[in-house]
Amino acid sequence: MSAELKKDILISIVIPVKNGDKWIEKCIQGIIDQTLFPKSEIIVLDSGSTDSTLAILANYPVQVIHIPPNEFNHGLTRNHGVQVAKGKFVVMTVQDANPVDNRWLEKLLECFEDEAVAGVCGQQIVPHDIDKNPVDWYLPVSEPAIKIFNFSKEEFDLFSPDQKAAICSWDNVNAMYRRISLLQIPFRNSLFGEDAIWALDAIQMGKTIVYQPSARVFHYHNENRDFVFKRHFTTNYFRYIYFGVIPAKPKLTLRRRISIIKIIFFRTKNISLRNRCLWWKYNIERFKGKSDAYKIFIESIKISKEELDAVHEKYCGIPPLAPKSK
Repeated sequence: MSAELKKDILISIVIPVKNGDKWIEKCIQGIIDQTLFPKSEIIVLDSGSTDSTLAILANYPVQVIHIPPNEFNHGLTRNHGVQVAKGKFVVMTVQDANPVDNRWLEKLLECFEDEAVAGVCGQQIVPHDIDKNPVDWYLPVSEPAIKIFNFSKEEFDLFSPDQKAAICSWDNVNAMYRRISLLQIPFRNSLFGEDAIWALDAIQMGKTIVYQPSARVFHYHNENRDFVFKRHFTTNYFRYIYFGVIPAKPKLTLRRRISIIKIIFFRTKNISLRNRCLWWKYNIERFKGKSDAYKIFIESIKISKEELDAVHEKYCGIPPLAPKSK
């Protein structure tokens, strides 16, 4: 089914895709089920899928734009989606995310009543599924509050590196923008972290950004040690380059180990003993990947910024892809 032509499009949903046949149908259907979908369009940016992703997408009213794999860039590819978007607002999400409810778009859009708001970021959470790490399951203590940030450049410069990074903890898994704001402040040429960099640029230009945690999507990766290493190394790299953050050394304290054991072996249901043991091993391996990333990052930065750049290019020159398998 080709993309349906719509008039008066309010929201354009842009989704970079590659080999997403395991998740894409659930993602697209969740968007179609939105209350505001009649005023929306879906733009898929496919960078060379070789699985059944394109065949699945042919069954849905989406516009597919083909990006040569060697030209994919987290920042510039998304800018291309913004250029072809027809909506006043543009939503960024990913192929393996899906809305928690049918008012996801509504909740993001409500925060734009203030004309000064350039973008609104929602929250990603992990559902209580037995094929997902129980330690990551979403267990809210209380309903999070909306946070609104607006500073002059001089005010923002007074914050510590960690505070700056926290303010700009933007997330293109779940974010809505005024399209005009994205045209004024496009994503930078970046292999990673284009969302946080955009938030930094927006804040420094005096724009207002909003965090709306009740606008939620389900999103999860089963991560092997290599993926965890690459993700944490590139995260540490960009937080250092753009915010000056030196990461803290990961610590798996006795208290944390006991907490993980309680969650996996005593607080979860419908999981076999074998799988509980596998989840324990999974969390230990994930910690090791994070520790490896920290160790190599610190060793590199002690030598020079040039050494850090070279090591980052060696390990993370190609953005890490989450494994499909459990």
